[in-house]
Amino acid sequence: MPNIKSAIKRARQNIKRNSLKGSQRSLMRTAVKAVGSALASGDKQSAKEAFKKAEKVLDTMANKKVIHANKASRTKSRLNKKIKSL
Repeated sequence: MPNIKSAIKRARQNIKRNSLKGSQRSLMRTAVKAVGSALASGDKQSAKEAFKKAEKVLDTMANKKVIHANKASRTKSRLNKKIKSL
């Protein structure tokens, strides 16, 4: 348990930020899974639409530092590669 005032505040902030980032990560994962399910069904058009939404979500999360920018770029690249292979 923190004893220093700044450490107590930091612990409070960490709890708030972790809950916010958790919901943001969940939103991101859902968007990526939507592309995956569209790919599994074999529908290229719906996969492209889902990819556009996922791309926007990934970029937003990278800008907010929820995930690293390279992870967002890597995920987008892999999804796009799968869409093109359909």
